Amino acid sequence: PTEQAANNLLAEGVSQNSVFVTGNTVIDALLATLAIDESPALPIDTTKKLILMTAHRRENFGKPMEEVFSAVKEIAECREDIQFLYPVHPNPNVKDMAHHWLGSIEGVKLCEPLNYIEFVHAMNQSHIIMSDSGGVQEEAPAIGKPVVVLRENTERPEAVSAGAAVLVGTSKPAILEQVNRLIDDEAYYDAMRMEESPFGDGTAAKQIVSILEDSVG
Repeated sequence: PTEQAANNLLAEGVSQNSVFVTGNTVIDALLATLAIDESPALPIDTTKKLILMTAHRRENFGKPMEEVFSAVKEIAECREDIQFLYPVHPNPNVKDMAHHWLGSIEGVKLCEPLNYIEFVHAMNQSHIIMSDSGGVQEEAPAIGKPVVVLRENTERPEAVSAGAAVLVGTSKPAILEQVNRLIDDEAYYDAMRMEESPFGDGTAAKQIVSILEDSVG
């Protein structure tokens, strides 16, 4: 999907003639969905800036997730210009804590998991995305959405290197600092909005087909 991924393969001894950089097909699916499907109705207040959040990784269960939810609670209670949309993972370790911390907060909308089309359009309507998801770190830069990554490390370093994502872990102070800065500092926000995704331009599938056809041609 990326030059960095290709270099990793070459460093492992894979022949250069066998490695092709095409981008990731997930970007093809993302852009095709936005082009074809109309935006479904979402449970959000369109007069406010939307922060879309996902949080479900096992390493964040317990105290780390409490830190995340505490940060979200503080932002939502202090800022009337912001609304959170959080499709809650059904795992009880996530769901029970999410409703305990955020269920009664006016600026936070908890909902059932969204299907792919709904989630893609929620990303597109968002101002910022907070997530511990790997896939979101690839998708969000392709539509110019800054990502606050709720992890200590990531297997998608290209997004961080490109400046489209920032690792904050699950530290409440770090989350507050980054989210508030992205809301208040227009230049900082604009710097994280990518014109091109590090994970492809939406033509990966066509490139893969062409490469395969040439290889058997």
